[in-house]
Amino acid sequence: MLNKRINSRIIAAEESLLSALKQMDVQAVKMLFVFNKDVFISILTLGDIQRAIVNNISLDTPVSCILDRNKRFAHVGESMDLIRKKMLSLRAECMPILDEAGNLMDVIFWRDLFEIEETALRQKIDLPVVIMAGGKGTRLKPITNVIPKPLIPVGDKTILEVIMDQFESIGCHKFYMSVNYKADMMKYYLSQLPHHYDIEFFMEDKPLGTIGSVSLLKGRIKSPFFVSNCDSINEQDYRDVWDYHVNNHNDMTIVTMVKSFKIPYGVIETGEDGLMTALREKPEQTYQVNTGVYILNPELIGEIPEGEFYHITHLMEKVQKKGGRVGCFPVSELSWKDMGEWSEYLKMIKVL
Repeated sequence: MLNKRINSRIIAAEESLLSALKQMDVQAVKMLFVFNKDVFISILTLGDIQRAIVNNISLDTPVSCILDRNKRFAHVGESMDLIRKKMLSLRAECMPILDEAGNLMDVIFWRDLFEIEETALRQKIDLPVVIMAGGKGTRLKPITNVIPKPLIPVGDKTILEVIMDQFESIGCHKFYMSVNYKADMMKYYLSQLPHHYDIEFFMEDKPLGTIGSVSLLKGRIKSPFFVSNCDSINEQDYRDVWDYHVNNHNDMTIVTMVKSFKIPYGVIETGEDGLMTALREKPEQTYQVNTGVYILNPELIGEIPEGEFYHITHLMEKVQKKGGRVGCFPVSELSWKDMGEWSEYLKMIKVL
């Protein structure tokens, strides 16, 4: 019975972090059970992998090298009330039950004991959110000839509503929305929704790049704030990103997606005189890709030139050159869904 419940979540200790990340994505889970042959060692969470990436640990590293050996588990003979209290205090997705020898005897999942999701117990954050919604969405023509990209449907909502609902779920309620193309249509649509969003619109009279219009908010935002584009959805709990931003004293934090590419050929490296120095069979390269979601400290608004075309990448480079901290918080590949182009949009609506 136990094997049936956790079989898809088991990973061998010698497997790589990248393999673990992919397995979590495929199984749509955020935690795996780590075994050394038949011996249970510990659990591995998505948070463990994210912290490893932040600490510049290679994704080729075996899972066993980053395991937290101090994780708290329950033991055979403990009452269900005590197990419940442990899970509540840790907000644990599951609680392994071990015997005296450390063997895994049972697993209690959060859904076995509680009706409310564990994420609902986390402290809310109330940061402003800037939505960049002024683009023309030219890559999604002809549909964007009729409606603006933020109003394109995904499921029974527009992508704009999905994004704002996600921020509201963690406590963020104040939105600033940069608009330009078909702005009146967006304002009218949002005004007719049964759910009222607290939105202040600000007009981008001419194209100002991916962050240039935020200069119009000088003096209006005085706390750290999120910036989000409106053509992608991220399943990450943004409170984790906020915790990382604060704990690392970042000036800016970029939410990145871990993207891997497998080269389907043997790759040869050469040196002087064209002599072969190394041979790698079908290597896999991993990169962190910008997802279009950020946390910015309020003073960075003053670093954005007024009325000029200015990309977020220009701001990243400017902060770095001044000695500021630009952090990157990684999320898994399948947790990020993009609709910037037709091929990606069709994938998104199929998933949703």
